[in-house]
Amino acid sequence: MDAKLEQFIQKMKKSIDSLREEYTTIRAGRANPHILDKIRVDYYGQLSSLQAVANISVPEARVIQIQPWESRLIKDIEKAILVSDIGITPSNDGKVIRLVFPELTEERRKELVKDVKKKAETAKVAIRNIRREANDLFKKQSKASEISEDEYKRLEDEVQKLTDKYIDEIDKIMEDKSKEILTV
Repeated sequence: MDAKLEQFIQKMKKSIDSLREEYTTIRAGRANPHILDKIRVDYYGQLSSLQAVANISVPEARVIQIQPWESRLIKDIEKAILVSDIGITPSNDGKVIRLVFPELTEERRKELVKDVKKKAETAKVAIRNIRREANDLFKKQSKASEISEDEYKRLEDEVQKLTDKYIDEIDKIMEDKSKEILTV
């Protein structure tokens, strides 16, 4: 692959990775510990990830169990979960916090699929912006006679092929996530 294109390929891959990361936080009826990835807890004055202060497990299909390393953290963890946007109320028995995921209603599933499509569209816009950025750079280089007209056309074609490839990948990721959400 052309060295001139490498930085743009990396940016496009980052857009795809970012989309995948966002999708892990969308719950699909099953308990997925990744929805807790963005939650931070005050641990001795330091904001720490939930994974850093507790053991997280999935004992049943729709239950996440959080066992803090220190029992005094239970209230802080509950508070952090309540102010997050995951929409689940934690319950605890003094030692362990449980998050029970209700079955998703048909209406909620459709809302989640809309959200999935919106996030995919945002990722596509990011890919197209990277394409524009690459084409602008190559046009500038062509006008400054740093690259030939043929080289400019070739690079423009390569950037378009990359754009198409990554947009197809976004569509596939979106389809898979939508299917996962709609599966009862």
